[in-house]
Amino acid sequence: MILMTVSISFSFAVFQVASSEIGNRLDRFQISFQESIDLNTLSSKIDNLRDNEISKAAENLSIELIYANLIVLIMGGVGSYLLACHSIKPIKKAHEAQSRFTSDASHELRTPLSVMKTEIEVALRDKNPTINELKTTLSSNLEEIDRLNKLSEMLLNLSRLEQTKLKTHPINLNKITNNIIKELKQLSIRMSATYKGRQIIEANEEALTDLIRILINNALTYSPKDSKILINITKQDNFARFQISNSGDGIKADKIPYIFDRFYRADSSRTNNKGYGLGLSLAKKIVELHNGKISVISIPKKETTFTVLLPLKK
Repeated sequence: MILMTVSISFSFAVFQVASSEIGNRLDRFQISFQESIDLNTLSSKIDNLRDNEISKAAENLSIELIYANLIVLIMGGVGSYLLACHSIKPIKKAHEAQSRFTSDASHELRTPLSVMKTEIEVALRDKNPTINELKTTLSSNLEEIDRLNKLSEMLLNLSRLEQTKLKTHPINLNKITNNIIKELKQLSIRMSATYKGRQIIEANEEALTDLIRILINNALTYSPKDSKILINITKQDNFARFQISNSGDGIKADKIPYIFDRFYRADSSRTNNKGYGLGLSLAKKIVELHNGKISVISIPKKETTFTVLLPLKK
C-alpha cells in the first residue's frame, strides 16, 4: 500500500508536469510558426492540431504510467512477499522453539511430580506402614526434589544467560580446569589432563566454570565407569582450545545436529537418570556469549570428542 501510494503520487506529478510541458512547447511552436509564415487563416487549424496532439500525448502518457504502476504493483507485491517470508523465518523458528521448549519443560516437570504423588498416595493407603517403608518413600521423594531443583537451576541459568551481558576478566583456563578436576575427588582418577602453554582468555569465571563442569559431567555420564576421560588444552591460532574425549556408545551422525537443542537426548532410553538434555544447550550458550565455537565428533561405539574454542586475551 505504501509502495503504490508513492508510485501513484509520483505518476500523477509526472503526468501534470509532462502535460504542462507539452502544452507550453506546442504554444511556442504555434507562435513561432505563425510569425514565420504570417498566415492567420491557419490559426484555427493549428489550434485544433495543437489540442489533438496534447490530447493524444496525455492519453499515451496516461497509458504508459498505468503500465508502469502495474509493473511496480506486481514487482513490489512479489518482492514484499519474498521479503516478508525471509523476515518471518527467524520469528517462526523462535516461536516453534519456544513452543517445543514449553512442552518439553512441562513434561520434564510433570514426570517427577507424578512419581512423588504416586508414592505418597501408596504410602497413605497403607494403614500400617513401617518406619522403613516411610523412609524409603521420603528418600525417593527427596531424589525427585533434587532432580526438580537441578532442572529449575539449569532453566534459570539459561534464562539469565539470555538476558544479561557477562562481565569478563582475564582467566587462566588451565587453572580453572584443574580446580574442577580436583573437586571431583574420587572421580578425578578417571581424568587425564594435558596442558600445552598457559592459556589466558577473557571470560566470565562463573560461566566458564559451568561450561567445563557440563562437558566433564557429560563425558563421565556417557562413558563406562572404568574408562578414562582425556582433556587436552592447547592453543589454536588466536583461540584457546579445550578438548575432551570419552569412550562409550557415542552419538549417531544424524543426531549430532540436534544435541545442542534444549531437552534433546540422542538416546531416549538413557534419559531416566542421565539429566534433562539441558547441559549441552547451556554449554553452547556460554560459548556463544564468549564469541567462541563448540563442535563435536563422535565415532559410535568408540569415542566422542567435544572441542571448544575460546578467544585468547589480546
